[in-house]
Amino acid sequence: MNCLVFDIETVPDVALGRRLYGLEGLSDEAVAKAMFALRRQDSGGEFLSHEQHRVVAISCVLRRADTLKVWSLGDEQAPEHELIERFFDGIERFSPELVSWNGSGFDLPVLTYRALAAGVQAGRYWETGESDPAFRYNNYLSRFHWRHLDLMDVLSGFQGRGRVSLENIAQLLGFPGKLGFSGAQVWDAYQAGNITGIRRYCETDVLNTYLVYLRFELLRGRLTRAAHESELERVRALLRAGEEPHFAQFLQAWEGAR
Repeated sequence: MNCLVFDIETVPDVALGRRLYGLEGLSDEAVAKAMFALRRQDSGGEFLSHEQHRVVAISCVLRRADTLKVWSLGDEQAPEHELIERFFDGIERFSPELVSWNGSGFDLPVLTYRALAAGVQAGRYWETGESDPAFRYNNYLSRFHWRHLDLMDVLSGFQGRGRVSLENIAQLLGFPGKLGFSGAQVWDAYQAGNITGIRRYCETDVLNTYLVYLRFELLRGRLTRAAHESELERVRALLRAGEEPHFAQFLQAWEGAR
């Protein structure tokens, strides 16, 4: 098994908002409010278009050889371009199977726009067979290839009306879910300087996604029941050994749900 589960957290790109809407002189909070209001006028909702999101956290679960690791890229002071470079460098080095929840619909388009803005290179991610024939019929870009597995898209049968949230599928399967923090709180947490809380929340999201992925691997016969239980125990062991409080909280919620 060589897979990389990933998730990103974002905040409004207020510098872009100032340029787009002529909001010079306003505070970050005021610019963000204006961006949300203008988006609501255009679309009926406040969720900003992809290019207006700035990446503040990228968290991963890496399952490779006999190891399992959960972490957030860079340190808490790392600028956005460094986080994005680290993400695409990992793909360049290891060519893992990518696993996400709505990664095709949100995370990867955002990372692509931000990589363009930062001048980041991502050759392996964009490989389609010109340099490596193995990518011709299985690459990261095609919706129906398996080098990137967007669980939300696949489990819905590739139809919007069948999609569910990560929180709901986690609850359905007996996994912890959001633990009292949601994406709607990220901007407020960022303004308060709580990058630690954002990264911990992002890490619990990738843990939930990885557990859903393991159940999917059982469903499609790529894991036996014994192998599936062994992988779950590997996750529990990782959480028990972790010193971060959100790992203990996640494990406690998981055991409680069981």
